Amino acid sequence: MPSLRLALAQVNATVGDLEGNASLVLRWAEHAQQRGAHLAVFPEGVITGYPAEDLVLRESFVAASIDTVVRLAQQLAAAGLGELPVVLGYVDSAPRGRPFNAAAVLHRGGVVTTYAKHHLPNYGVFDEARYFTPGERFPVVRVRGIDVALTICEDLWQDGGPIAAARTAGVGLVLTINGSPYERDKDDFRLALAQRRAAEAGATLAYVNLVGGQDELVFDGDSLVVAPDGTLLARAPQFEEGLLVADLELPAASDDRWGAVPVGDGGQMVVERVTVSAEPLPEWALLPSGIAARLDDTAEVWRALVLGTRDYVRKNGFSSVVLGLSGGIDSAVVAVLAADALGPSAVHAVGMPSRHSSPGSLTDAEELTHRVGVNWEVIPIDPVVRGFEGAVELHGLAAENLQARVRGTLLMALSNERGHLVLATGNKSELATGYSTLYGDAVGGYAPIKDVPKTDVWALARWRNAWASERGETPPIPEASISKPPSAELRPGQQDSDSLPPYEALDAVLDDYVERDLGRAALLRAGHDEGLVDRVMRLVDHAEYKRRQYPPGPKVSSRNFGRDRRLPITSRWREGPAADPAQG
Repeated sequence: MPSLRLALAQVNATVGDLEGNASLVLRWAEHAQQRGAHLAVFPEGVITGYPAEDLVLRESFVAASIDTVVRLAQQLAAAGLGELPVVLGYVDSAPRGRPFNAAAVLHRGGVVTTYAKHHLPNYGVFDEARYFTPGERFPVVRVRGIDVALTICEDLWQDGGPIAAARTAGVGLVLTINGSPYERDKDDFRLALAQRRAAEAGATLAYVNLVGGQDELVFDGDSLVVAPDGTLLARAPQFEEGLLVADLELPAASDDRWGAVPVGDGGQMVVERVTVSAEPLPEWALLPSGIAARLDDTAEVWRALVLGTRDYVRKNGFSSVVLGLSGGIDSAVVAVLAADALGPSAVHAVGMPSRHSSPGSLTDAEELTHRVGVNWEVIPIDPVVRGFEGAVELHGLAAENLQARVRGTLLMALSNERGHLVLATGNKSELATGYSTLYGDAVGGYAPIKDVPKTDVWALARWRNAWASERGETPPIPEASISKPPSAELRPGQQDSDSLPPYEALDAVLDDYVERDLGRAALLRAGHDEGLVDRVMRLVDHAEYKRRQYPPGPKVSSRNFGRDRRLPITSRWREGPAADPAQG
């Protein structure tokens, strides 16, 4: 049985940086050749970055994508890599209409063949029907005497189509290149899906994924190889760039038929066979492949938030961040996330006490900065607040929110003066219910825990402290920040529970209402208290205008506020009793 050394390059591309991404491919192809690979495979959209959104609607962008691929094939050959077949993702032109989300096979200085994605996802964070034309061709590439099929991401998730064609065509290896964003538990589902599709194709399946952050999306890598019987042969680490190399025994190519093969219910697909190298390799000693250990669920989320924050800051040209550090749990977690992402010296924490701040708030915040090593300064806001109060008479909520807005203004002033990116510190529970102040604590360029419910913020803090203890380090977050009742401290004795249900109960309803999109009747059938349901729905429904003005943040749930959940701001549809909009 022929053998093949396959290299899956799990890399971090940047949208729009075509030259930089081509250099990335060149560099990792060199690593693949140094490792003795016979075939190197790169993720979906690696040349253009993914998703490139409306950039792909520009003819100039598509032309630049094609030109970059052609020149990259020549650069690979000039660098002595011409004999190494390279598969990569890019945007290609279509005969008419929208372009293709495509893969190219590069060899000996040229583009040997291309493949266009057949199934275009148009749900959740994906809008590919807006951007691309579906492909129809099914090239099978012969490499070292083994027939290899190409697929792209959603082609794997949908029944039939290219996977069915791969089985009928008798291929030995299915390559699937992916830009598959992270969300909780997706790694488990991804493996099961790959195992099922490998069995359906009757072939070994190799899955390579992007890694890195792109606006709200985080790509977790987790590239893998599975045998037709479902055996996991190799798996890459999560959230890390690298090369997954696997030595594979695969069936020899035996079917030279061209033309249409049946797929699905009476459908057919045209198989086009392309030969890169027909002769199998001589027998050689196969090396064992690595299977990276899995992260636990909380560690996964932490790594996703760190990677998303790091790439958003760096890819947008910032070298430092600033945030308000209150001594509470949310800002504490964001400060430690930022330090893990960028290094403590790049993080600037600002304490902004008011007349209502408890003595422990400032000391807890300062204690965290000592433990983590981030920069720390204190700017009391009372003089500024009193200046506003002397100019205009404010009462109740308006007076409370003035303090938050003064803090937001100070942070933006520091951003303008010193070039820091402001990090907003609100969590998903607050964002869902509108428990934030526009142009106050909602100020920022990025919101690292925007998609993390409050109860999970506490879980992340405890996990991060435990991880530090396991490594013999001082836990970064003071216990008082974790254990104290949460409060915005905008009036004497204020606690979150004055305005919101207990977070455990709140988050349970939010999970069903936001993540699962259950209506009022379904929420009641799920066992939630009727009064709680009506209260939570009222808060969520009236806060859409605030969410639209909130900074982007990394998606870690199945349905984030942003790309996933899109509701009108102006709407009279209500699942429960109507109420006046919340102010803030």
